Amino acid sequence: MRSIIITGASSGIGKMTAQHFLDNGWRVGLIARRADALNEMRHDNAVAFPCDVTDENQVQAAFDAFGPLDVLFNNAGMFGVQTTIDEISLDDWQRVVDVNLTGMFLCARAAFKQMRHQTPQGGRIINNGSISAHTPREGSTCYTATKHGVSGLTKTLTVDGRAFNIACGQIDIGNARTDLVKDLEATRAANGLDPLPSMAVQDVARAVYHMADLPAEANVQSMMIMASKMPHIGRG
Repeated sequence: MRSIIITGASSGIGKMTAQHFLDNGWRVGLIARRADALNEMRHDNAVAFPCDVTDENQVQAAFDAFGPLDVLFNNAGMFGVQTTIDEISLDDWQRVVDVNLTGMFLCARAAFKQMRHQTPQGGRIINNGSISAHTPREGSTCYTATKHGVSGLTKTLTVDGRAFNIACGQIDIGNARTDLVKDLEATRAANGLDPLPSMAVQDVARAVYHMADLPAEANVQSMMIMASKMPHIGRG
């Protein structure tokens, strides 16, 4: 049975992706802070690890307990305050960096260690980036900066993983209908802005599954999936 750990698995993209992998017969490790939400995903092949991805001891303990690992979907993240940089406190900045970048580093490190030393050696790490890793939206200083950092992490893992049969790729997602996008919608509405084009979270889960299900000799290095009518491409 193939295995995957998914961070941020208690809601949104993480929860839907976990369900998709469970439906396809995988053993799935569920990492998130909310134990009650994780325990709602009742399945014989689901293993819940209430865990703060910013805590290195909790992260390593979860990966050690899960054991042999084929794939990590490094998904946990947060948006942070939506405002200009002069109104962002250091604490606001640090919270987003801790989750989006340090948390992703800690989980990638634990997965890489497991994959490097297990038999057979190897595996795959899929990092959840964002369209903000390419094109930011207004008021996204913390989020955009960290997602550019994720791209650097992905590329470095790709290079360093080759010697150990560890592949790494990044999926950049635009406007899946999660709570995060709903919060952005509420902010836009409060400011008199038009609604955002969006897509179903299930479509993202299928895209992640495609990346994870490839044979070891193939890798999706970078995938962008977004709502068809997002104004990402083009000129104003």
